[in-house]
Amino acid sequence: MSGILAWFWNERFWLPHNVTWADLKNTEEATFPQAEDLYLACPLAFCIFMIRLVFERFIARPCAMGLKIQANGPQKAQPNAILEKVFTAITKHPDEKRLEGLSKQLDWDVRTIQRWFRQRRNQEKPSTLTRFCESMWRFTFYLYIFTYGVRFLKKTPWLWNTKECWYNYPYQPLTVDIHYYYILELSFYLSLLFSQFTDIRRKDFPIMLVHHAATISLITFSYVNNMARVGTLVMCLHDAADVLIEAAKMANYAKCQILCNLLFAMFAILFISSRLGVYPVWILNTTLFESWEIVGPYPSWWLFNLLLLLLQLLHSFWSYLIVRTACRAISKGKVSKDDRSDIESSSDEDESPPLPPPSANQRHHSSATNGTNKSHGTNGYLTGALYPDEH
Repeated sequence: MSGILAWFWNERFWLPHNVTWADLKNTEEATFPQAEDLYLACPLAFCIFMIRLVFERFIARPCAMGLKIQANGPQKAQPNAILEKVFTAITKHPDEKRLEGLSKQLDWDVRTIQRWFRQRRNQEKPSTLTRFCESMWRFTFYLYIFTYGVRFLKKTPWLWNTKECWYNYPYQPLTVDIHYYYILELSFYLSLLFSQFTDIRRKDFPIMLVHHAATISLITFSYVNNMARVGTLVMCLHDAADVLIEAAKMANYAKCQILCNLLFAMFAILFISSRLGVYPVWILNTTLFESWEIVGPYPSWWLFNLLLLLLQLLHSFWSYLIVRTACRAISKGKVSKDDRSDIESSSDEDESPPLPPPSANQRHHSSATNGTNKSHGTNGYLTGALYPDEH
């Protein structure tokens, strides 16, 4: 194990030439970032997750109720034991052959069965109230951390001259403000990474997973090798647009369409200008060129910039989604969905009217097949032998 740790923390990878870890040990005169400082982020991430649950229950939920946001979810599908078993045990998206088999078995037409599966899939969507509470929590945190970042950074020299990020690097002392900023941001993104698997399942789930992993890697990486100055600039720049998108989503859930449209327009302008304009010109310029000139490249420098370029690719992808949403909004006259972060995995399913109750003949046929299925398994439709699932 000691050999693995020695290999991982190889000074020639992490630090510039002629710099060792011993040079960055804390002294009475100066404090430098230490890798063990980040251990605090794990329990703090759990605390943030618990604070979120309390916030959503006792603050966000009453606010939603005050805005007349109901807890009602999508319309529920008509109870049917056979279709429910197919839905839970085999597939949520039956193919044409299975639909025809179920149609004969239940004496229902194929379109009615398709509508049942569509309603059943929509039934798993969270309510508007749940979405509002989640957005209000994120809005509150982003607003706080962005405000803190701006107040802190406006007093620093590297906000106004990015070359200050590299002068005397890596012997730049760690301040209390930087330490607090880093630990809080890292804890929040760790909690987001965990909640990815418990929150609303979105269409861009894999992309967000990559984003959170890249963000956590960048925060950890830049702290360990003391690139904290440029790291604070990256974090503050990214938090700015997130405040507006969460506010726009809350307005959308509260059916304040004019406010939603205004906030989304502001978000789109800020996001695209900051992520496709300011980020490459300001951040990538200093990490790629100014640092090369002042410090020079070394192995971890290449990895750090590779992660920053990965973020730039994600920015381009999300900008495309935002422009697409804006074009739809212009054509329809309102913003109805946020392609970037508010479309669930089944949001392309349209809402359908309630299913008609089965006729007496259908009820009789369903009862008969239910009795048969207890011993024979729905005539083979649940065994998967005749109709294997599509993957």
